[in-house]
Amino acid sequence: MTSGADGHSPETGTPSDGADGQVPFRKILLYFLRLGVTGFGGPIATVGYMQRDLVEQRGWIDRQAFLDGVALGQAMPGPLAAQVAMWIGYLRRGSWGAIAVAAAFIGPSFLMVVAAGALYSAYSGTGIVQALFYGIAPAVMAIILIAAYKLLKLTDRRDWRLWAISAVVFTVTALTGSEPIPLILGAGLVILFLDAPPTWGRRKKKPTRGGADTEPPAPPAAKAHALLPAFLGAPMSAVGAGGAAALLPLGLFFLQTGALVFGSGLAIVPLLRDGVVDQHHWLDQAQFLDAVAMGLITPGPVVITAGFIGYLTAGLPGAIVATVGIFTPIYLAVVLLGRWFVRHRDNRRVKAFVAGATAAAAGALSGAVVVLTRQAVTDWATAAIGLVTLGLLWRFKIGEPWIVLATGILGLVLRLGLHLG
Repeated sequence: MTSGADGHSPETGTPSDGADGQVPFRKILLYFLRLGVTGFGGPIATVGYMQRDLVEQRGWIDRQAFLDGVALGQAMPGPLAAQVAMWIGYLRRGSWGAIAVAAAFIGPSFLMVVAAGALYSAYSGTGIVQALFYGIAPAVMAIILIAAYKLLKLTDRRDWRLWAISAVVFTVTALTGSEPIPLILGAGLVILFLDAPPTWGRRKKKPTRGGADTEPPAPPAAKAHALLPAFLGAPMSAVGAGGAAALLPLGLFFLQTGALVFGSGLAIVPLLRDGVVDQHHWLDQAQFLDAVAMGLITPGPVVITAGFIGYLTAGLPGAIVATVGIFTPIYLAVVLLGRWFVRHRDNRRVKAFVAGATAAAAGALSGAVVVLTRQAVTDWATAAIGLVTLGLLWRFKIGEPWIVLATGILGLVLRLGLHLG
């Protein structure tokens, strides 16, 4: 059995300090800290930076080990870039290494959204802030629509069943704005039963003295999938309120949401909107759109939006609880299921469930565009901003932060210019 440049065995995924012994772990932490500050361009671009820097140029990570992390990120819930970063930390220092790399990678964007949340809370009622988001909100709708289209093409391909699932979930979300969690889980189960139906009626053999006929224990992923529906079905109303307990609903909501971010970081939008706006009324629709914009304008994973929402809901403790909640399922997927997944990546049941769930997430994201556009597009100017942004993103590769910055300035010009005139 051979090891890669970092001492990782591709067959087992065993954590290691690295066979070369020349790359201190602090250098890896510093790299992810810098990437957390400069990692604009979305998850695909960020993962591309990791491959270029850590695999091709510096040789710190074995190529196959890196590709294992990419495959894991594509199959499990959560933003791809954060999962790959945690996977690299896990390979080098185990579970604590995954936490350390996650903190380095996510920390800069967390501090940015907390600072933005403080400023937003203090000045959200002012004309300047309202003018900024007058231009930003319709542009965010165009960004989400492009992301939904790309996710649909990527996951549904030419499978009419997946397109049908996306269409049904899109319709339900657009018409009702209802929480798509049951639909996402149900879609995963539908494709699982169609492509890899369980073998009913096969009796579990009794163990013999020799142990030859002993049924093998269920893998960790199977146990996690069995527990997930029960966990997600736990009523939020069972949690008490008041004092520190007021943070529990916030943490549990983001914990369950983080477990279902299939396909794309922006796939979190319909899940967040339903819970944050409709169920718990922590934010109104306009504030929620502003929160999504904050996630797009900062480097790092888009799901850092959770930190901004948490800050607006319960200050700094809320930001910490929401951020920890949204990233905990991602961390557990890497640490508890990572090595199992590497060995069973071609398991047809896992692939079938993920395909169905991701198709549903893409449909929900598309439906959320319809729901949110009603709030973002209020007149001819916002409609024009949305359409022009859509055309630019369709034709050119423009980073989302630049789009948000430009449309924010345009909003200032339109709103303040009209008032001054």
